[in-house]
Amino acid sequence: MNRPDPELGPAPTPVRRRIYAVVFGHDTRAGLAFDLCLMVAIVASVLIAMLDSVEGLHARYGHAFYAVEWGFTVLFTVEYLLRLWIVARPLRYARSFYGVIDLLAILPTYLSLLVAGSQYLLVIRILRILRVFRLFKLVRFLYEARQLSDALRRSARKIFVFVFAMLTIVTVFGALMYLIEGPEHGFDNIPLSMYWAIVTVATVGFGDIAPATALGRMLASVLILIGYGMIAVPTGIYTAELASGLRRGARQRACPRCRLRGHEADAVFCRQCGAGLAFETPPEPQSR
Repeated sequence: MNRPDPELGPAPTPVRRRIYAVVFGHDTRAGLAFDLCLMVAIVASVLIAMLDSVEGLHARYGHAFYAVEWGFTVLFTVEYLLRLWIVARPLRYARSFYGVIDLLAILPTYLSLLVAGSQYLLVIRILRILRVFRLFKLVRFLYEARQLSDALRRSARKIFVFVFAMLTIVTVFGALMYLIEGPEHGFDNIPLSMYWAIVTVATVGFGDIAPATALGRMLASVLILIGYGMIAVPTGIYTAELASGLRRGARQRACPRCRLRGHEADAVFCRQCGAGLAFETPPEPQSR
């Protein structure tokens, strides 16, 4: 008699259990092979969609691209239905983030069958853009994605303070530029002047609005220098949090047999003795 499994259902069959280990498992050879094949199919399908958007390639190989796209659509449809079949609660999986992404990966091709006539070709092209959602399915295979998201979450408050400071600088310089240049030089109002300040501090420089007076150009030069100095701030904040998280993860992975530390954050076995790794919390520093 099969043991109950909360993921597969109250009485999973051996077939469902084996398929579940392949489709959702990543620690077996079959599961790893399935993940790698799926990643190749995802990248290939997105590459076909990109090539099909080139007018010359579409005119020459449009029929081949269409056939290959339907092949990928059938493949992803089978994968989606298989995932719904082996999980205990299909509706819960269908409403999950990855379930929605899996559905969005196959819907555009089927929806294109309902749209007929040349006047709707633009709509079909817009629907085909939705295929880029398949790239989000790659995230489930990347352990590093969690480290990046954790670092972003830890640095969110610092970045928010930085953004607020930048908005303050943009508001002040926009108001000053409105007073200095005025509508006669294209700075018709303060919001438009703030737009100019944002473009300038980001060192983009569209050139649609530019100061004409000497004082205005001097103010623009100061804002450009501020922009060069401020661009590196959020990058440094995020990089510091990411490096701190990586060091913390490496310290916490300790071998219970030989006590070796410094393993990778996603390591399962010790690189020295081969024992299974234990997760340890580093001791708090004692205050003197």
